[in-house]
Amino acid sequence: QLQLVESGGGLVQPGGSLRLSCAASGFSLDYFSIGWFRQAPGKEREGVSCITSYQGTAYADSVKGRFTVSRDNAKNSVHLQMNSLKPEDTGIYYCATLNRRDACTIRDTTIYTNWGQGTQVTVSL
Repeated sequence: QLQLVESGGGLVQPGGSLRLSCAASGFSLDYFSIGWFRQAPGKEREGVSCITSYQGTAYADSVKGRFTVSRDNAKNSVHLQMNSLKPEDTGIYYCATLNRRDACTIRDTTIYTNWGQGTQVTVSL
């Protein structure tokens, strides 16, 4: 059974940091690019970042310089380090797999296949 599980979300004050993790079971993440997406209440799901099997990365303009995506193939997981968090970063964060190793995009959610259940991130005083 292919499964992705996100963790690391929580409540943090503006300016704080969180590190999200996306762990896979039942398959190896080596063969996929991984995307991070988020959805705020009443808004559409939007792309945050992605990373290819070859460590290529992409970021939404709104998170560039604040978020860093990385992967740990030995632990079959991908991480999203989020610094200098803002209230507008609040939402449910999801990871998902893309059936491509050498390139990724966060502009189209429909090309991603396996999705995790999400982890809540709330940035508030």
